[in-house]
Amino acid sequence: MRVVGIGHQDFSRLIENNYFYIDKTEFIREWWESGDLVTLIARPRRFGKTLNMSMLEQFFSVSYAGRKELFEGLSVWKDEGYRELQGTYPVISLSFANVKETNYYNARRKICQLLEDLYTDHTFLLKSGRLEEAEQAFFRRVTVDMEDTEATMALHHLAKYLSRYYGKKVIILLDEYDTPMQEAYMYGYWQELTELIRSMFNSSFKTNTYLERAVLTGITRVSKESIFSDLNHLEVVTTTSEKYADSFGFTEEEVFLALDEFGLSERKQEVKTWYDGFTFGKKKDIYNPWSVINYLSKRKPGAYWANTSSNSLIGKLVREGTGNMKECFERLLQGGSIRTLMDEQIVFSMLEHEEDAVWSLFVASGYMKVKSTCIRTYETGEWENEYELELTNLEVRMVLRRMVRNWFARAKADYNDFVKALLLGDVEAMNEYMNRVALETFSSFDTGKHPAKSEPERFYHGFVLGLMVELAGRYALTSNRESGFGRYDVMLEPLKEGEDAFILEFKVFQPQKEQDLQDTVKSALAQIEEKNYAAGLLAKGIPQERIRSYGFAFQGRTVLIG
Repeated sequence: MRVVGIGHQDFSRLIENNYFYIDKTEFIREWWESGDLVTLIARPRRFGKTLNMSMLEQFFSVSYAGRKELFEGLSVWKDEGYRELQGTYPVISLSFANVKETNYYNARRKICQLLEDLYTDHTFLLKSGRLEEAEQAFFRRVTVDMEDTEATMALHHLAKYLSRYYGKKVIILLDEYDTPMQEAYMYGYWQELTELIRSMFNSSFKTNTYLERAVLTGITRVSKESIFSDLNHLEVVTTTSEKYADSFGFTEEEVFLALDEFGLSERKQEVKTWYDGFTFGKKKDIYNPWSVINYLSKRKPGAYWANTSSNSLIGKLVREGTGNMKECFERLLQGGSIRTLMDEQIVFSMLEHEEDAVWSLFVASGYMKVKSTCIRTYETGEWENEYELELTNLEVRMVLRRMVRNWFARAKADYNDFVKALLLGDVEAMNEYMNRVALETFSSFDTGKHPAKSEPERFYHGFVLGLMVELAGRYALTSNRESGFGRYDVMLEPLKEGEDAFILEFKVFQPQKEQDLQDTVKSALAQIEEKNYAAGLLAKGIPQERIRSYGFAFQGRTVLIG
């Protein structure tokens, strides 16, 4: 039985050590025969992008000429033409995976350092006698401190030097191209970075006569206007594309064969529940490979994907999003679905004010999947595809629940104590702990470009999500639903008979109508009574004496509960 090695992204190391590997070498043939000059492949994190790029490099690169043992016995090696193709091209390979900086200066230096390292690996060109004096001078100027002119032309010139040395055009492989773009959006230096990347991509992939083929991988398809404006020939492969549908991620057949190999045949349904759910093109039942490999190694399920990389962008967008976005997120966490328009071309500038763009990012990142589609028509006769989306699988639900808990990390003890006080009916303690929670976390739910410190809507909906996660399995939580003669804010319905139900109403202090927060609390409680919010609970057989109502009054970060 093969050893399951965790975290290996170097193709040769997997093969040489006979570690567990599912043959994806058909991707080499499919990509080469496509004839596409520049290919951008978008897949979620940990779906084998880096391993496949390593595989491409080691198949085509002259540095691996004669390493036939790496591919013997694999699918691509059955074709004599491909056996002759192995190790015959100069290849430039680099990755932006570690360009995760909080400012433009450091991001630019990190990219320049990668380019300097790339040139250092090819110093044999300086001694080859093939470079003219001016070219040697350029070669030496490629350092971490180089100017933009050198940085944006570095890949182009290296391709030229290699092409001249080997007498063949060059293959360029760029892994995780969009990692610095996401960080730039997170930390506010998007415009500066896109200008640098656009110039680099134009010289490397558009006006590069020394380019044979190129592959870029990433999570998202960043909008053409941002960095690909000049690349009209770019072949974009997203999760809805037919190309390479089973080249990234494991198919169900591959997963079930692996479970058989490791004596885990009886666990197939468990693995399916946790890690299935991805669809690429028309290929359904694609599994998260990182999580499946961890399952094979540890022989138990878990949210392994949560520990692979930061989900800070997703968390930021939901945490700072509108009340409606948090309500949708709540529905998703409870196993429901949402309907929205979607555009696979991610426009980062739209993420702050277009919820459709956020859900598109969720799908591209692997957190959500398309359940169904329908046509949305307009009075003008125009139409668009509307998508019904849901969370991908159980693992994703666990990852996102953990993310919500982390929102309250700074006030975790107080938040947990508030929940306990709520269940015990200790109003004094509820007030004490809730005010501490609000003080610690309010700003994190209200840090957009147009914050409204007196409006607690974002905090309220984030707080509701936190309640839902903490009380999952004990209470069914709903918010902003119809009951009686109106729409209540929050309702907690016990899942076990004999426990209390809760109705929570949130109101903002209105100085023109109310003297103090006590009046606001009274107004909230009166609304619960007048609108008969308890009707839905009573209809389910919960007695009146088991229904507890609370009014929450907000004034800035101050909360009063009664």
